[in-house]
Amino acid sequence: MRVPLSWLREYVDLPATATGRDVQSKLVAAGLEVESVEQLGAGLTGPLVVGQVRAIEELTEFKKPIRHCLVDVGQANTTGELQEIICGARNFAVGDKVVVALPGAVLPGDFQIAERKTYGRMSRGMICSGDELGMGDDGTNGIIVLPPEYEPGIDAVELLELYDEVLDIAVTPDRGYCLSMRGVAREAAIGYGLALRDPALLDVPGPNSYGYPVKVADPVGCDRFTARTVTGLNPDARSPIWLKRRLQKAGMRPISLAVDITNYVMLELGQPLHAYDRSLVEGTIGVRRAEAGEKLTTLDGVHRVLDADDLVIVDDRGPIGLAGVMGGANTEIADHAETVDETLGGDTRHTTDVVIEAAHFDPVAIARTARRHKLSSEASRRFERGVDPQAGAAAAQRTVDLLVLLAAGTAEAGVTQVISPSAPRTVSMRADHPDRVAGMEYGREIVVRRLQEVGCDVYGQDELVVTIPSWRPDLAAPNDLAEEVIRLQGYENLPSTLPRPTSGRGLTDRQRLHRRIGRVLAGAGYVEALNYPFIGAAVLDQLDLPADDPARRLVRLVNPLSDEEPALRTTLLPGLLGALRRNDGRGSHDLALFETGLVFHPTPEPRTAGALPVDRRPTDAEIAALDAALPLQPRHAAVVLAGAREQAGWWGKGHPAHWADAVQAARLLAQEAGTELVAEQAQYGPWHPGRCAQLSVSIDGVKTSIGHAGELHPRVVKALGLPARTCAMELDLDLLERAGEGVLTAPRISTFPVATQDVALVVDQGVPAAAVEHFLTLGAGELLESIRLFDVYTGDQIDAGKKSLAYALRFRAPDRTLTVDEASAARDTAVASAAEHTGAVLRGA
Repeated sequence: MRVPLSWLREYVDLPATATGRDVQSKLVAAGLEVESVEQLGAGLTGPLVVGQVRAIEELTEFKKPIRHCLVDVGQANTTGELQEIICGARNFAVGDKVVVALPGAVLPGDFQIAERKTYGRMSRGMICSGDELGMGDDGTNGIIVLPPEYEPGIDAVELLELYDEVLDIAVTPDRGYCLSMRGVAREAAIGYGLALRDPALLDVPGPNSYGYPVKVADPVGCDRFTARTVTGLNPDARSPIWLKRRLQKAGMRPISLAVDITNYVMLELGQPLHAYDRSLVEGTIGVRRAEAGEKLTTLDGVHRVLDADDLVIVDDRGPIGLAGVMGGANTEIADHAETVDETLGGDTRHTTDVVIEAAHFDPVAIARTARRHKLSSEASRRFERGVDPQAGAAAAQRTVDLLVLLAAGTAEAGVTQVISPSAPRTVSMRADHPDRVAGMEYGREIVVRRLQEVGCDVYGQDELVVTIPSWRPDLAAPNDLAEEVIRLQGYENLPSTLPRPTSGRGLTDRQRLHRRIGRVLAGAGYVEALNYPFIGAAVLDQLDLPADDPARRLVRLVNPLSDEEPALRTTLLPGLLGALRRNDGRGSHDLALFETGLVFHPTPEPRTAGALPVDRRPTDAEIAALDAALPLQPRHAAVVLAGAREQAGWWGKGHPAHWADAVQAARLLAQEAGTELVAEQAQYGPWHPGRCAQLSVSIDGVKTSIGHAGELHPRVVKALGLPARTCAMELDLDLLERAGEGVLTAPRISTFPVATQDVALVVDQGVPAAAVEHFLTLGAGELLESIRLFDVYTGDQIDAGKKSLAYALRFRAPDRTLTVDEASAARDTAVASAAEHTGAVLRGA
């Protein structure tokens, strides 16, 4: 909502020295999101005056049409002589009143106006368009042509209200009343402690039996409908400058007088209106649900097929408008420019009689219709947030008054009001409830005063009965009223207090592991990338997952943010790989990203959770029932790599990201959990069949798979648009934590020296190095401190189909220095174990 400060002052006597920034601070303190304050006319200086075109000479010797104009600017040029001006625009004629920037003026953008010779003639000024003056879109896309009543030479800056400040407010869904000058003025008046001149306080005639006939068939969808008729409109009447400028400052384009007036009243009072050309409406105006398959051409020229849940305005022919969203083209108001109507044999059509609609529609119905037809309008934005149901009659009266004043129309005496009976909304609340919510004492007097300022009627002493104003549908419970008191008293005045937890309530083991894993991955050079937990089935196809893979069983959202991603993720890879692709596409090619987060799997027996109470703490049984209805939510960790893992430089050669780096990331996490990770060759989903490791741990003595790591399949890389040789790892952190429970111990540090023994073993090509390492470790016994594979060799010096694996074994005793014989014996035992289980042979033996 764009709020011009000059317009706001019409309803609140703001201090003369108050700037847009001052008003912004007051509104922000009241809880409104004022995103910016725009300074209109910044950089604009005069002289800028009204001129009348006296003569136009067409210069035809140039490539584009050029006009040499003689313009009367009165005494603004001190001589009274006609001003020579060169202009290329063609939407004005001799006798028109225009806006002239005289030499010495500076237009927005530091565009300085001076006398100069151009196209062989002198140009002493400039005839201005709205864009050149920073006025916004006026619908003409050309030179400003003013009404004929303004005298040449008068100040155009003041006439066009070029200097102003406009507050741009992002209105949240619960504050729909602030989508109007009336609502914002109320907040400003409260902020400054001033009186509000409510523009809705008008003398409105009561309903009678001779108004335009209206029939509401759906009182739930439309509980109020006001219709007024104005006849004899002057078809040549145009919107006055003040009306156009207010619409432009508020971000709307002037169209025609009748339409401009309805838009103006909507901005002023917050009540959307619609004007029908009475000559095009046949019979009674009605409100009903559409019949499935009915069609309507809306004002934007789109032919729409209606849904049975759409609320429509109809006449005897059928639909003439989408209720609360957009009117139909078959009853459109003709603008002041002549409108050709093919139904009249090509004759021009003027609107002289209009029917004004001011109705109140169900917010949910309007919101669903607007989304169903992908048609968000100024009217639907207001209706779906809640419009004051009692403002319709005043808005219709205000529209009638302006049409009579500006278009010389005649208001018919008939007034139609269809109203469904309803009682005022009341909320009961203890007088000290805001005190208990805020944690500070306000007192009954302040609570009552603040509620009255927002429009509530308050009765009672200790127990208050609060009647909610019609324009605040968001106030429905005691906590809503407490929030009003707290925000108006100032959020900044709330005391800052820290919670006082009881002893022994630190981080859980799961939280500690989560933190350690984040630190170790960051220390290894990975950057955390947090992603939305939503996916679509298409990405699972791109990951090449089997049709029966558990990851394809998705938890679908009832109201997804995007139709393309309607489910919760079962794997972290889609989000991480998407982040890697975006960063690679923007020039960052060496990437190592990680994420830890929840994935979601449906429970074997889906359950529905009941609503928890809000007046007491839920019982353990209620919480357990709620937990049982939730999907399974294990925590996963994943990494993705692409480009260079280590950069090359003067320090030596770098190396690209490799499948082994992804496996090593998993080993780092296992070390943090205090468990041993086993990596074995496997084939699964998105990973390359020859460069994929299955990651396993031992849980209660049972070998359990917790994830996979390696290089992605080229087919997956191509489908997702990833860099070549992209690598990834994902594992289940909850299973990893279970494997490490009770295993993590403090490190043992020995003061005795280490004994190192190297051993090279020849095995078949198909024997995994991890298996050889495993049996070497079993055979070496407790003296083995560490083992490391440092060389793999295949070549002429060993038989075909064989490979040589060289390991460095470190032995150390906690209580003595090992002798050479002890270290050699432990090595020999390790080699024997490997030979027995893998067929390994000492190289050179």
